[in-house]
Amino acid sequence: MVVRVVLADDEGLVRAGVRAILTSAADVEVVAEAEDGIQAIEVTRQYRPDVLLLDVQMPNLSGLNAISRIREVAPETAVIVLTTFLEDDYIASALHDGALGFMLKAADPRELIDGVRAVAEGAAYLSPRVARRVIAGLGASRMSREATARRLVEDLTIRERELLGLLAAGLSNAELARRMHLAEGTVKSYISTILNRLGVRNRVQAAIIGHEAGLAPEEP
Repeated sequence: MVVRVVLADDEGLVRAGVRAILTSAADVEVVAEAEDGIQAIEVTRQYRPDVLLLDVQMPNLSGLNAISRIREVAPETAVIVLTTFLEDDYIASALHDGALGFMLKAADPRELIDGVRAVAEGAAYLSPRVARRVIAGLGASRMSREATARRLVEDLTIRERELLGLLAAGLSNAELARRMHLAEGTVKSYISTILNRLGVRNRVQAAIIGHEAGLAPEEP
Protein backbone atom coordinates (compact mmCIF):
# COMPACT_ATOMS: atom_id res chain seq x y z
CA MET A 1 0.00 0.00 0.00
CA VAL A 2 1.30 3.43 -0.97
CA VAL A 3 0.38 6.17 1.52
CA ARG A 4 -0.78 9.31 -0.31
CA VAL A 5 0.14 12.52 1.52
CA VAL A 6 -0.68 16.23 1.19
CA LEU A 7 1.69 18.78 2.76
CA ALA A 8 0.33 22.07 4.10
CA ASP A 9 2.92 24.61 5.26
CA ASP A 10 3.45 28.26 4.31
CA GLU A 11 7.25 27.86 4.14
CA GLY A 12 8.52 26.45 0.86
CA LEU A 13 11.81 25.25 2.35
CA VAL A 14 9.96 23.30 5.03
CA ARG A 15 7.71 21.67 2.46
CA ALA A 16 10.73 20.74 0.34
CA GLY A 17 12.48 19.19 3.32
CA VAL A 18 9.43 17.22 4.47
CA ARG A 19 8.77 16.06 0.91
CA ALA A 20 12.37 14.81 0.61
CA ILE A 21 12.08 12.88 3.87
CA LEU A 22 8.75 11.29 3.00
CA THR A 23 9.60 10.35 -0.56
CA SER A 24 12.75 8.58 0.65
CA ALA A 25 10.31 5.86 1.72
CA ALA A 26 9.15 3.65 -1.15
CA ASP A 27 5.62 3.38 0.26
CA VAL A 28 4.94 7.13 0.68
CA GLU A 29 3.88 9.51 -2.10
CA VAL A 30 3.39 13.28 -1.76
CA VAL A 31 0.48 14.05 -4.10
CA ALA A 32 0.03 17.80 -3.50
CA GLU A 33 1.03 20.80 -1.38
CA ALA A 34 -0.77 23.80 0.14
CA GLU A 35 0.54 27.15 1.40
CA ASP A 36 -2.27 28.15 3.78
CA GLY A 37 -5.28 26.77 5.61
CA ILE A 38 -7.79 27.55 2.86
CA GLN A 39 -5.65 25.78 0.28
CA ALA A 40 -5.21 22.85 2.66
CA ILE A 41 -8.99 22.35 2.77
CA GLU A 42 -9.41 22.62 -1.00
CA VAL A 43 -6.44 20.43 -1.90
CA THR A 44 -7.53 17.78 0.59
CA ARG A 45 -11.05 17.87 -0.85
CA GLN A 46 -9.62 17.45 -4.35
CA TYR A 47 -7.01 14.73 -3.75
CA ARG A 48 -8.54 12.80 -0.83
CA PRO A 49 -5.12 11.78 0.54
CA ASP A 50 -4.60 9.14 3.18
CA VAL A 51 -2.74 11.65 5.36
CA LEU A 52 -2.59 15.45 5.60
CA LEU A 53 0.47 16.98 7.29
CA LEU A 54 -0.71 20.35 8.58
CA ASP A 55 1.28 23.25 10.01
CA VAL A 56 -0.23 25.23 12.89
CA GLN A 57 0.53 28.83 11.95
CA MET A 58 -0.39 29.63 8.34
CA PRO A 59 -1.89 32.69 6.61
CA ASN A 60 -5.61 33.12 5.81
CA LEU A 61 -6.65 30.25 8.07
CA SER A 62 -4.52 28.58 10.74
CA GLY A 63 -3.95 24.86 10.66
CA LEU A 64 -5.79 24.41 13.95
CA ASN A 65 -8.86 26.24 12.65
CA ALA A 66 -8.78 24.19 9.45
CA ILE A 67 -8.86 20.75 11.11
CA SER A 68 -12.59 20.52 11.81
CA ARG A 69 -13.46 21.72 8.29
CA ILE A 70 -11.03 19.22 6.77
CA ARG A 71 -12.64 16.44 8.80
CA GLU A 72 -15.99 17.46 7.32
CA VAL A 73 -14.92 17.53 3.65
CA ALA A 74 -12.59 14.52 3.81
CA PRO A 75 -13.38 12.39 6.90
CA GLU A 76 -11.31 9.51 5.52
CA THR A 77 -8.13 11.64 5.58
CA ALA A 78 -6.02 11.31 8.74
CA VAL A 79 -4.63 14.65 9.96
CA ILE A 80 -1.21 15.07 11.54
CA VAL A 81 -0.27 18.45 12.96
CA LEU A 82 3.40 19.14 12.23
CA THR A 83 4.74 22.16 14.09
CA THR A 84 7.65 23.76 15.90
CA PHE A 85 5.40 24.78 18.82
CA LEU A 86 5.03 22.43 21.78
CA GLU A 87 2.06 24.20 23.39
CA ASP A 88 -0.53 22.41 25.53
CA ASP A 89 -3.37 24.47 24.02
CA TYR A 90 -2.30 23.53 20.49
CA ILE A 91 -2.10 19.84 21.37
CA ALA A 92 -5.49 19.85 23.12
CA SER A 93 -7.18 21.78 20.32
CA ALA A 94 -5.76 19.58 17.55
CA LEU A 95 -6.73 16.30 19.23
CA HIS A 96 -10.17 17.62 20.20
CA ASP A 97 -10.92 18.65 16.61
CA GLY A 98 -9.98 15.28 15.17
CA ALA A 99 -6.24 15.16 14.46
CA LEU A 100 -4.78 11.66 14.83
CA GLY A 101 -1.20 12.85 15.17
CA PHE A 102 0.81 15.72 16.62
CA MET A 103 4.48 15.85 15.68
CA LEU A 104 7.37 18.29 15.98
CA LYS A 105 9.41 19.52 13.03
CA ALA A 106 12.56 18.87 15.04
CA ALA A 107 11.74 15.16 15.21
CA ASP A 108 13.95 12.47 13.71
CA PRO A 109 13.11 12.00 10.00
CA ARG A 110 12.39 8.31 10.60
CA GLU A 111 9.80 9.30 13.18
CA LEU A 112 7.98 11.41 10.59
CA ILE A 113 7.72 8.45 8.22
CA ASP A 114 6.62 6.15 11.06
CA GLY A 115 3.95 8.65 12.09
CA VAL A 116 2.54 8.93 8.58
CA ARG A 117 2.40 5.16 8.22
CA ALA A 118 0.76 4.76 11.63
CA VAL A 119 -2.11 7.20 11.09
CA ALA A 120 -2.67 5.88 7.55
CA GLU A 121 -3.34 2.49 9.16
CA GLY A 122 -5.83 4.01 11.60
CA ALA A 123 -3.58 4.40 14.65
CA ALA A 124 -2.78 7.59 16.54
CA TYR A 125 0.77 8.97 16.69
CA LEU A 126 2.35 11.54 19.00
CA SER A 127 5.97 12.62 19.07
CA PRO A 128 7.57 11.38 22.32
CA ARG A 129 7.85 14.92 23.74
CA VAL A 130 4.19 15.54 22.88
CA ALA A 131 3.14 12.24 24.46
CA ARG A 132 4.93 13.20 27.67
CA ARG A 133 3.00 16.49 27.78
CA VAL A 134 -0.29 14.68 27.23
CA ILE A 135 0.47 12.12 29.95
CA ALA A 136 1.54 14.88 32.36
CA GLY A 137 -1.73 16.68 31.69
CA LEU A 138 -3.66 13.50 32.40
CA GLY A 139 -2.03 13.26 35.80
CA ALA A 140 -4.20 16.02 37.26
CA SER A 141 -7.51 14.86 38.76
CA ARG A 142 -6.75 11.32 37.62
CA MET A 143 -9.08 9.61 40.07
CA SER A 144 -12.00 11.76 38.96
CA ARG A 145 -11.34 11.05 35.30
CA GLU A 146 -10.98 7.33 35.94
CA ALA A 147 -14.36 7.24 37.67
CA THR A 148 -15.94 9.16 34.78
CA ALA A 149 -14.33 6.84 32.24
CA ARG A 150 -15.63 3.74 34.03
CA ARG A 151 -19.15 5.18 34.00
CA LEU A 152 -18.90 5.96 30.27
CA VAL A 153 -17.84 2.44 29.28
CA GLU A 154 -20.59 0.79 31.33
CA ASP A 155 -23.01 1.27 28.41
CA LEU A 156 -20.72 -0.51 25.95
CA THR A 157 -21.17 -4.16 25.09
CA ILE A 158 -18.52 -6.70 26.12
CA ARG A 159 -17.26 -6.80 22.53
CA GLU A 160 -17.09 -3.01 22.32
CA ARG A 161 -15.17 -2.80 25.60
CA GLU A 162 -12.72 -5.40 24.33
CA LEU A 163 -12.13 -3.41 21.15
CA LEU A 164 -11.83 -0.13 23.08
CA GLY A 165 -9.19 -1.71 25.32
CA LEU A 166 -7.13 -2.78 22.33
CA LEU A 167 -7.62 0.66 20.78
CA ALA A 168 -6.31 2.20 24.00
CA ALA A 169 -3.27 -0.06 23.71
CA GLY A 170 -2.45 1.58 20.38
CA LEU A 171 -3.50 -1.06 17.85
CA SER A 172 -4.31 0.04 14.30
CA ASN A 173 -7.49 -0.98 12.48
CA ALA A 174 -5.64 -3.80 10.72
CA GLU A 175 -4.21 -5.08 14.01
CA LEU A 176 -7.62 -4.84 15.68
CA ALA A 177 -9.16 -6.85 12.84
CA ARG A 178 -6.55 -9.60 13.17
CA ARG A 179 -6.73 -9.70 16.96
CA MET A 180 -10.53 -9.85 17.07
CA HIS A 181 -10.97 -11.98 13.92
CA LEU A 182 -13.06 -9.32 12.20
CA ALA A 183 -13.06 -7.59 8.82
CA GLU A 184 -11.54 -4.08 8.85
CA GLY A 185 -14.89 -2.69 7.75
CA THR A 186 -16.52 -4.25 10.81
CA VAL A 187 -13.81 -2.77 13.03
CA LYS A 188 -14.47 0.70 11.59
CA SER A 189 -18.18 0.25 12.25
CA TYR A 190 -17.48 -0.78 15.86
CA ILE A 191 -15.22 2.25 16.35
CA SER A 192 -17.87 4.61 14.96
CA THR A 193 -20.44 3.17 17.36
CA ILE A 194 -18.04 3.46 20.29
CA LEU A 195 -17.27 7.10 19.50
CA ASN A 196 -20.99 7.89 19.41
CA ARG A 197 -21.71 6.10 22.68
CA LEU A 198 -18.80 7.74 24.47
CA GLY A 199 -19.67 11.16 23.05
CA VAL A 200 -16.18 11.79 21.66
CA ARG A 201 -15.01 12.96 18.24
CA ASN A 202 -12.05 10.75 17.46
CA ARG A 203 -10.19 7.59 18.40
CA VAL A 204 -7.55 9.46 20.40
CA GLN A 205 -10.18 10.68 22.85
CA ALA A 206 -11.77 7.22 22.93
CA ALA A 207 -8.38 5.61 23.59
CA ILE A 208 -7.79 7.94 26.55
CA ILE A 209 -11.15 6.94 28.04
CA GLY A 210 -10.37 3.25 27.47
CA HIS A 211 -7.02 3.65 29.18
CA GLU A 212 -8.47 5.56 32.13
CA ALA A 213 -11.22 2.97 32.50
CA GLY A 214 -8.56 0.27 32.83
CA LEU A 215 -9.54 -1.59 29.65
CA ALA A 216 -6.13 -1.63 27.95
CA PRO A 217 -4.37 -5.01 28.25
CA GLU A 218 -0.79 -4.97 29.49
CA GLU A 219 0.41 -6.86 26.42
CA PRO A 220 -1.79 -6.10 23.39
